[in-house]
Amino acid sequence: MTIPAIELMTALRSGQSTSPRLTWYGPDSERVELSGRVLDNWVAKTSNLLQDELDAEPGTRLRLDLPAHWKSLILALAAWQLGMEVVFDDAAAELLATADPGPGAAAGAFDAVLAVALPALAMRWPGELPSGVVDYAAEVRSHGDVFIPHVDPEASRRAVLTAAGAVHTHGELLQRFAAIHDGAPRLLVPAGDGLEAALAQSLGAWRSNGSVVLVHPDVEVTERLLGDERVHGR
Repeated sequence: MTIPAIELMTALRSGQSTSPRLTWYGPDSERVELSGRVLDNWVAKTSNLLQDELDAEPGTRLRLDLPAHWKSLILALAAWQLGMEVVFDDAAAELLATADPGPGAAAGAFDAVLAVALPALAMRWPGELPSGVVDYAAEVRSHGDVFIPHVDPEASRRAVLTAAGAVHTHGELLQRFAAIHDGAPRLLVPAGDGLEAALAQSLGAWRSNGSVVLVHPDVEVTERLLGDERVHGR
């Protein structure tokens, strides 16, 4: 059985698969550009990590305690491809992905915790992690580039619980949660608007065969940046 998130990933790795689909501007002059093929590769590896190491399956809830960031978008896409539910803030969940894996994050509230190092070139978490916390950067690269679910996801399952309490199923993800964009935009997405907004905007752009330029709040959005990235459809 297929769901919209799986169909989206199929579309992103097909056709113009070498064209940019996600570009990140971060602090310290970071610029990360992922083509459709590379984005799909990251998402597949992350889905395999969630499924094979953290025992995630359709219906498992993943709390994203992360800012709007290119790795956060990958984690959400990976969860949706697997048929999981993405939640935010302090919503209950079995799994946690966080950039702040202090002792409280592993205090028994979750079945498993992923520590996500945000610097673009981070190959592992900088420093010691609490016992049982999985280092996303160190582990994800060892997983396969193709994702095959152990259990078929169902369109009727919950895909996202918004911070406002709205629930959208997997079947509704691209129709009700995603923002509406037309004409294959090259969309500027301000990371300062938060992760939930970035996900909705990005899904809408990708659904319309567009691409995303995600910009950290500390990065000035200049006319040169907009021109270099050919941003349109804001």
